[in-house]
Formats: sequence, C-alpha cells, structure tokens
Amino acid sequence: MNDLYENCTLCARRCGVNRSAGEVGYCKMPSTPYIARAALHMWEEPTISGTRGSGTVFFTGCSLGCIYCQNREISRGERGKAVSTERLAEIYIELMKEGAHNINLVTPTHYVPSVIDSVALSRERGMTLPIVYNTSSYDTVDTIRMLESTVDIYLPDLKYYKSETASRLSFAKDYREVALAAIAEMVRQKPRPVIEDGIMKSGVVVRILLLPAHLAEAKLNLKYLYDTYGDSIYISLMSQYTPTCEMPPPLNRAVTRAEYRELVDYAISLGVTNAFTQEHGSVGESFIPNFDGSGV
Repeated sequence: MNDLYENCTLCARRCGVNRSAGEVGYCKMPSTPYIARAALHMWEEPTISGTRGSGTVFFTGCSLGCIYCQNREISRGERGKAVSTERLAEIYIELMKEGAHNINLVTPTHYVPSVIDSVALSRERGMTLPIVYNTSSYDTVDTIRMLESTVDIYLPDLKYYKSETASRLSFAKDYREVALAAIAEMVRQKPRPVIEDGIMKSGVVVRILLLPAHLAEAKLNLKYLYDTYGDSIYISLMSQYTPTCEMPPPLNRAVTRAEYRELVDYAISLGVTNAFTQEHGSVGESFIPNFDGSGV
C-alpha cells in the first residue's frame, strides 16, 4: 500500500509527487508519518470524548491549508516527529490503556496508507477501540473507500457553500464538490449512528464551524445536510472559531452570540434533532492543544 505515496493522489490536490522519494506536495510532508501530539482529548463532541477522553493523534501537515487554521503550527509542517507504522500501532494501544474511548486521527488524509497498516497491526496486537477519521473532507472518494474496513466513525468538516469562499480562504475552489462526495461515501459506509452508553461506536458526525460573518453559508450547508441525510448523521454546530494570528476582517474576531444563536435556532426550525452545540463561551486557546510531542 505504500506505493500510493509514489504518485500521491490521496487528497483532492492530486499533486502526483513521489513522497517516498522525499518529494513533497501541497501537504508539505514526506511519506513517513509525522505526529505532533498523541494524548487524551476532552474537547471533542460528547459522544466522542465521553468521560475519559478521545485518544487523539495529531498528524503534521495538511492538504487543505485554511488561512485561519487554528492548528497552524502543525498544519504548516512546523512541529512533529517522524514515527514508524509500528510506533503508530503502539501509540494506539498506549492510548487504549490510558482509558481512551476511541482512537481519533486528526488530519490523516495524506497518511492514509500508513493509517490503514498501523490500525491493522494494532488490532492484531489487541487494540479494540473504534477508529475516528477526523478530516477537513478534502479527501478523494477513492481514499475514503480504502478506509471502509479501517474506520468506524467519520468526523468530517463541511466548511464552505460558495466556491469563491473556498478559494479565498482555503485555495480550493472545488472544496464543496469534493467534500460532498467524500461525505456521501462516508455515510454509505456508516448509514446509521451506533451509540452505546453515550459513546459513539459507528457513524458520521459532520462539523460546521461557524466563521464570523459567514452565517448564510453555514445555514445553507446545514439545510443541505439535513435535507439529504436527516437523522442518519449527527451535525455538530461549532462556535469556537478563534483568530490565532493577524487576520483580515471579519476573520479578526470571534463569532458573536447573535450569529451562533441564529444558526442554532435555524437548526431547530428545520427539525434537526441529532445535533451538538457549544456554549458561546467555548472560544479560545483551551481548544488548541500544546503540540509538544506528548505521547509520541
């Protein structure tokens, strides 16, 4: 499976570079996985974090590269340590022993072959936790199909409705088309949520991060998801946007209470029931981990 790195088309950028030979594409990373943190994380959705935490593995690099990225230290390739497939498998087992409810792979798209191999190895060695695939959704359908027997829970974003917004904020004019196709494949694989004792074991949770002054697009995405999938998925409405560096208006501010309240009220008016919301005060760097190599 590592030959997929030799002409890399794992994400929708389809750079075609030979990452096994040290070439790098848009994600800025070679074929060897780099990780910036592996630890229990309490700030995911309640059915993901539960009471003991989600065993979260933060991969370095990103195929999307949003200008407002809240994890820019790692998405730009500035932090992280190279790990082998064997070490990845060990990390999953260590997180299980620490009490994690699941193994949560954050921004893993550009390392899917290594993810598949490492999960298989960890399962051979007794790892029994659900695997969460935590992604921007800029994944090809072929890549998502490869994950069908590996991933239990998909945790994708749906960021933009307009191609102009996607182009301006993530340099990905085709984001919506790509993301909707990827999410459709995720739901095909996991058509109904499975929750036991308040913890998700299988299913799809689509995140909508509300950006300041982008309420109309968030509403359109929300309506599309509910009209298309109803209660077969969960929708997570997020208010936690935090400007972590100098941003042009309106991205230089947090989301207002009125903006977020209007989005939640709209979800209620549509009849959405399988949803997660955040308190308006859920903003700030408490949601941004310290990428200090913990657990790597």
